[in-house]
Amino acid sequence: MAEKKLPFTKAKLEEIIRQHKTPFHIYDEKGIRENARKLTAAFAWAPGFKEYFAVKATPNPYILQILREEGFGADCSSLAELVLAEMAGITGEEIIFSSNDTPAEEYIKAKQLGAIINLDDITHIEFLEKHAGLPEIISFRYNPGPLLKQGNTIIGKPEEAKYGLTRQQLFDAYRIVQAKGVKRFGLHTMVISNELNPQCFVETANMMFDLAIEIYQKLGIKVEFIDLGGGIGIPYRPEQQPVDLAYVGEEIRKAYEAKIVANGLHPVKLAMECGRMITGPYGYLVARVLHKKEIYKNYVGLDACMANLMRPGMYGAYHHITVAGKEDWPADHIYDVTGSLCENNDKFAIDRPLPRIDIGDIVVIHDTGAHGHAMGFNYNGKLRSAELLLRPDGSVKLIRRAETLADLFATLNFPQCELSLAAASTTE
Repeated sequence: MAEKKLPFTKAKLEEIIRQHKTPFHIYDEKGIRENARKLTAAFAWAPGFKEYFAVKATPNPYILQILREEGFGADCSSLAELVLAEMAGITGEEIIFSSNDTPAEEYIKAKQLGAIINLDDITHIEFLEKHAGLPEIISFRYNPGPLLKQGNTIIGKPEEAKYGLTRQQLFDAYRIVQAKGVKRFGLHTMVISNELNPQCFVETANMMFDLAIEIYQKLGIKVEFIDLGGGIGIPYRPEQQPVDLAYVGEEIRKAYEAKIVANGLHPVKLAMECGRMITGPYGYLVARVLHKKEIYKNYVGLDACMANLMRPGMYGAYHHITVAGKEDWPADHIYDVTGSLCENNDKFAIDRPLPRIDIGDIVVIHDTGAHGHAMGFNYNGKLRSAELLLRPDGSVKLIRRAETLADLFATLNFPQCELSLAAASTTE
């Protein structure tokens, strides 16, 4: 079972809250670093293994800098993510740019940085060549379509997904860029997300190794790297088990030996693009209880809302909740835990057994280190919260301040904005 423990005591939380107003997201640097090393160790056997951290999961340069220090690159899918990676000192082929429906300026920036460009469609070859020029190395994203026996909850069935090239398009694409003088090639896929079954990742590797062999046999192209994508899930529920990374690494090693080595293609670099499993378990949304409401159900209202954590409202996703200081109390009350948006799906938990909750209690929502703050929004004029970093020595660093009304209104070209902001500042 997954342990749902906090890296701080209630007393430490109260100390942090005296300096930083709730709600906020806080990340455990020690946990992130240790977790990053587990993934690296699982693939220590693989030649030139590279984890390109999915920037979309936690797009903060402080987090990217930590992961760069652990040997990670960056998986980017937009201009902003490319710039964030650059800020954190990640450039060149330490970046893989995997985008879709891509504007020209993003290809131009990726090429300027020397990133590996991973094309999502065969028509993007001409588009890239026209606007940025073809780089030395090109990769293509493969969509296996109905060849993959089953889909994944988040990405869905591959044949219904907007991503990647079909099998025939993939072979045609390599022929096209080879004829245009490209000398170095990569192969990529991403067919699952938030998956806890370790065998899924082994099956993906087998599929990609077979494809690399066929590309070599039919086209004479030896791919330089195979990117297996990300998709390793985390145990959001206490009863779930984390993915056994050592098992995944060892089973993929066996497949590599049986296919890549046996067919004379060794060495081929392996890559992954994990995001959620690296930072997800080591981020927490900290909030205060503002109200309790008893009507047809019992509600607990927090000073955080769906704008701070979208996943429960969007996906019905489970996030474990700890009431600070009441970890050992019996979970003998049933609550819906809510925010203040004018939307009925603004709920962090529905019919959740929890200890008795009182107004003013500190509530900690677990596993928000990926796709938590990153998916924030401003509906109802809600302001995105601060991000904090808990350092290994116990100190806390502000790595993103909370938004203000001035931030929210900065793009409005309206004469009364300055007067309204001045009036609002007196109430903050």
